[in-house]
Parts: sequence; structure tokens; C-alpha cells
Amino acid sequence: MKKTYRNMSMTKQDFFEYQAQTSPHPLALEVSHARGSYIYDTTGKAYLDFVAGVSANTLGHSHPRVVEAVKEQAGSYMHVMVYGEFVQKPAVELTRLLASHLPAPLETTYLVNSGTEAIEGALKLAKKATGRSEIIAARNAYHGNTQGSMSVMGHEERRQAFRPLIPGSRFITFNKEEDLENITERTAAVLLETIQGGAGFILPSDNYLQKVRMRCNETGTLLILDEIQPGYGRTGKLFGFEHFGIVPDILVMGKGMGGGMPVGAFTASKALMALLKDNPKLGHVTTFGGNPVIAAACLATLREVTETSLMAATLEKEKLFRELLVHPRIREVRGKGLMLAIMTESAEMTNYVILESLKRGVLMFWLLFEPNAVRITPPLTISEAEIREGCSVILDILDQWHD
Repeated sequence: MKKTYRNMSMTKQDFFEYQAQTSPHPLALEVSHARGSYIYDTTGKAYLDFVAGVSANTLGHSHPRVVEAVKEQAGSYMHVMVYGEFVQKPAVELTRLLASHLPAPLETTYLVNSGTEAIEGALKLAKKATGRSEIIAARNAYHGNTQGSMSVMGHEERRQAFRPLIPGSRFITFNKEEDLENITERTAAVLLETIQGGAGFILPSDNYLQKVRMRCNETGTLLILDEIQPGYGRTGKLFGFEHFGIVPDILVMGKGMGGGMPVGAFTASKALMALLKDNPKLGHVTTFGGNPVIAAACLATLREVTETSLMAATLEKEKLFRELLVHPRIREVRGKGLMLAIMTESAEMTNYVILESLKRGVLMFWLLFEPNAVRITPPLTISEAEIREGCSVILDILDQWHD
């Protein structure tokens, strides 16, 4: 028998009754509509969005260029054939434009449905290319929740309930140079987040990624960089690795590339990617990858990011956040561009800031493995006035905290 919940709309009751939950206490904000930097609930209350769908809504909500691209493509054709068999203009134009903005040898892109599926494809490609099975990833890394991606998740608490996982994974500590000796001629690939996300928005330091790249070259190991969060302009460049003087063998992206639509992709050289199409045929295959409606949204998003001043403005907006978010209870602000995290004094304070901000109409969120971090990943389109508005609420809430 269906439960009844007090003071809840029928839709919210059905949410708890029929939709599988991912946490014991979801925020359960009942959405009416969203525009720009704001989400509106069914009572008409506006929430300034400092999360952007967990870094996914690069251009904010219902960006006109993305909405128009989706409508136009949906009116022409939607799904017609499994990936790679038919020539579909949105996917072709997207991959061509993406290649024009990437350094050699990153030239050929495989479009999939999500970031975690892109990780799966990248891992398969690395094993096929090298004939090796060992994958090295970082502790406290997050690359998705499918079995393969979970096998390279460097956080045992989240893995243990789902064992056995895929064998052959080893873990190193991000930014720890001594650990690079673990990369050997047995290693198919090193998989790293360019900026560690769930661990607390940790940047590579002391030329760490360059040293990883050198060690991979020495051992014939492929370097896979996970840009699912930093990608598509969030750090002030199209991809985060461009800040650090290296190029990966395989680049993984997702989240922000879709302008709010579900998508993932991995990019490599044409020669490397060709390994997936034969021996065996259909070495990697997907029904809905490259979906023309989603590809159209991705293409509109990429054009908007690369044809405007959004990326350069991201670094100016980071400076503004750092200037405003100064408070005795803020230990530091981590990250780059609009991929930022406020580090508080405790998990309790983090929870207080996030939940009180929600009451005050500012939406923020947690990070997976760092309980003291408050996520700030707003749309790249956020205005200076909106940044000031949200930061004022944060500072006021911190003033109200009592130990």
C-alpha cells in the first residue's frame, strides 16, 4: 500500500514512493522550471544555482542556443541507427569542431551516453592498444559508478559492497612523485582526473602531470585524463590539461559538454581509436551514443563556449569568488576557474552551510570524499551580481554558525 506523507504534493509523494533513491535524505526540491542561473520550485521560490547540475549546465538553464538546437534537430530526426553506422550531421560537426580545438594527436572522438561509459570505453581501448591489463588510478578518485569505473575508484568504502570488481587495478596517491615507480611495462594505462574532484578539487602541483606523462612514455603506458568535470571551459580553458603543459593519449569528457543533456565522449588519435572497429568488430558499441538531438545540444554548447568570452571571463569570476569568500571560518578556497570548493572547519559546518543556503535560496552541494568541502560550480554564464548575491548569503550563514 502506498504511504502518505504529510505536507507533500502528490508528485513529491510519488517521488519517494516510486523513484529509486540514491541517498537517505535527498534535497527533494520540487522543480517547476529553470532559467539562466536560477531554478524555481513549484511554490515559485527561486534558487540561485551554484551547482549547475554538478558541473553539467555549462551555459546555465535553458540556454536559448541549446534549446533552439534541440528543437530544430528533434523536428528533423531523432534516433535512427546504432552508433557509427549512419552519417548524422550533428555528430559529425560536433566531432570535427572538437578536433579543431584539441592538440595533436587528439583528433577522433567516440560519443557515448555518459562520463562513466566514456571511462569504460577508454579503459577498453587502452587494454586493446597495449595488450596489457593493469590499470593504475589515484586514491580518492571518482570516475563513475559502473563496474569498470568503480574498479578504478580509489575509495574502498564505496567499492566494498559491490565486490568482486574487475581485477588488475592499482592505486597511487595524486601528487606523490615517488608513487610513479609503480607505473611499469605491465601497466596498460594510468587514469587520472586532471583536477581531483570528489577528493576536494585538488590541483596537480610541482609539474606532477608532466612527470606522469614522462613515466608513461618511458614504460609504453597510455595516459588517460578524466576531464568530465573540468571540461568545456570550466577552468578557463576548454580542458583542464591545457593549463599543465601535457597532452593525454586518451581524453575523457562528459557533464558540461551537453548543455544539460546526457552525454559522454572519449577522444584519441585516429590510429588508436581505429582499434575498436575490428578484431573484433564492434569492439565498443552503443545504441544511443551520438544521438542527433544530444549531439546538436553539444555542438551548440561548444560553439557558445568557443565563440564568446565565457572561458576568459571564468578566470575573472574565480578572482571575484576568491575576493568575496574571505571569512575566519573558511580555511581555503580550492580549485580553478568555476570549479571551486570552500573548505570549512568541519563536516558539520559544511552541512550547515549547504542546508541553510538552500533555505535562503542558494543551491550548493557536497563533494564525494571530502566532508569539509562545499561545492561551488555555477554555470559559466553566471553574472557578477549573482556571484555577489550568493557569496553574501554564504558569509552571513557562516556568521551565524555557533560551535
